[in-house]
Amino acid sequence: MRRTLALAALVAAAALALTGCAGGPAGDGGTPSGAPETSGRLSGDVAVSAAASLKGAFDTAIEKFGQAHPDVKITASYDGSSTLATQILGGAKVDVFASADQKNMVKVTGAGLATAPVVFASNTLVIVTPTGNPAGVKSLADLAGPKVKTVLCAPEVPCGSASKTLLDDAGVQVTPVSLEQNVTAVLTKVRTGEADAGLVYKTDAATAPGEVETIVPEGADKVVNEYPIVVLTDAPDKAAAQAFVDYITGADGQAVLASFGFDKP
Repeated sequence: MRRTLALAALVAAAALALTGCAGGPAGDGGTPSGAPETSGRLSGDVAVSAAASLKGAFDTAIEKFGQAHPDVKITASYDGSSTLATQILGGAKVDVFASADQKNMVKVTGAGLATAPVVFASNTLVIVTPTGNPAGVKSLADLAGPKVKTVLCAPEVPCGSASKTLLDDAGVQVTPVSLEQNVTAVLTKVRTGEADAGLVYKTDAATAPGEVETIVPEGADKVVNEYPIVVLTDAPDKAAAQAFVDYITGADGQAVLASFGFDKP
């Protein structure tokens, strides 16, 4: 009988010890069973300024990034890289800058606002005409025709600088009917018939199937725009901003960019 009682006491003591080791109820320092793990979860607000030609790809990338990081809120604005660089230099609250060329990125890094940008994509130019090509444009030389209304990006904009290089290399001098501040505006004037032709990135031309016709001009493969991206030095949510840059430069982001026609760096 004494042995039986001693054994029973020993079992009870062991059970009590195990109960003491278990986590207490919520509010007691313990974690309830099944509670989600939130430590280390990425969060923050990230303002992205990106070249106009990146809009489709970045909108998609931001959506996919958000699915993996629901606590990170990304807002994006798009315009010509020169305009965006000017805004950043003027104090605009930007966390990530993605330029369509190195020249405008240097304006930002040279002012000490960011360091070590990474090239994540490249792009080339094509000639676009309205559907049916009413002016009969076939080459760069045709853009200089007296009856052809050609629209180009302004020289300070990456697509404008690339257009000038392409035309100069071909020995063609064009007097455009207008100079636009971003490539989207050039495409819009062509697709609406306000212009007979224009030079845009191949990725932009691909966004208007059935509305424009595309001609790959000779020498286009030798005039390549490289796209760098960087986190601004004073970004308050630097970890979230860097995570987005890492996404864009990583395999998933590169797959998104490729689906929109961008070439690798």
